[in-house]
Amino acid sequence: MKARVIVTLKSAVLDPQGKAIEGALRSLGVNGVQSVRQGKVFDVELAGNDQATAEAALKEACEKLLANTVIETYRIEFA
Repeated sequence: MKARVIVTLKSAVLDPQGKAIEGALRSLGVNGVQSVRQGKVFDVELAGNDQATAEAALKEACEKLLANTVIETYRIEFA
């Protein structure tokens, strides 16, 4: 089973890297960009076919390692 974990900063947390990317896009002439927030993506392959078990394992992985839940949120998508 394949899953994707998307980790982003909470909206209340400042994102200096996103602001730098936003500025760089504008300096490159990319028009219409209002704001940029950066994040992380993890593509994970899991053994088995039970989505509930896989989701529980990924939530545990996020809480323990993949996301800093004080400042980040995460979402899990299954392919």
